[in-house]
Amino acid sequence: MPEPSQPADQPVDSDQPDQPPRLRTVRWVVLAVGVVVAALVVVFAVSERGRGGPPVPEFAPEFSGATLDGGSFDMAAQRGRWVVVNFFSTWCVQCVVEHPELVAFQDRYRGDPDIRLVSVVFQDEVDVIARFFAERGGDWPVVITNTGRTAIDFGVTAVPETYLVDPFGRVVSKFTGGVTLDGLEAQLGRAGAPL
Repeated sequence: MPEPSQPADQPVDSDQPDQPPRLRTVRWVVLAVGVVVAALVVVFAVSERGRGGPPVPEFAPEFSGATLDGGSFDMAAQRGRWVVVNFFSTWCVQCVVEHPELVAFQDRYRGDPDIRLVSVVFQDEVDVIARFFAERGGDWPVVITNTGRTAIDFGVTAVPETYLVDPFGRVVSKFTGGVTLDGLEAQLGRAGAPL
C-alpha cells in the first residue's frame, strides 16, 4: 500500500516543527527573566542579612565601657534617644575616610538631646586612638573597654560598621563601608527621627 504523501511545506524528518518568530521571542524573554531572577537571588544571598555572617540584631545589645576621655558610656542609659553606634579602627582606610563625616554629624547634632553618637574601638590601641582623635577632631564618646564582646554581640565582621538605633533600642539601619552626614540624616528621617 503506498504511503500518504507529506505536504510540501512540512518537514519530513523533524521532531519539532519550526516555531513562529513570536514563540521564539517569548522563549528568549522567559530565559532573560530567569537570568535576572537568578542574579537577584545571588545578590540577596550575599546581602547584609543573607550573607552567611551574623544577622543584624533586632535590638541593640546593651553594652557599657570606659571612654577615651576618662568617662564611661552605658547603652542602656540611652533609651529615649536615637543612637548612632560606630565601630572603627585607626588602621582602617574607610574609617579614616568616614571620620570627617562623623565629625560633621556630631557638630550638627551636638546640642540635640535626642540624638547621640558613640564610637566603639575595634582591635586598636588606646594611645593610637587618642592621637587619631587629637589630630582629626571629634569629641563624642569613644568606648575603649569591653569592645571585643560588644563587637561580637552586634555581629561586626569588619570595620567600619555603623548601626542606627531608635529610642526603643531597635536597630533600624546598618551601614557598612563608611557613612556620610547625608546618609545618616536620610536614614534618621526615614526611621522617623524629628530632624
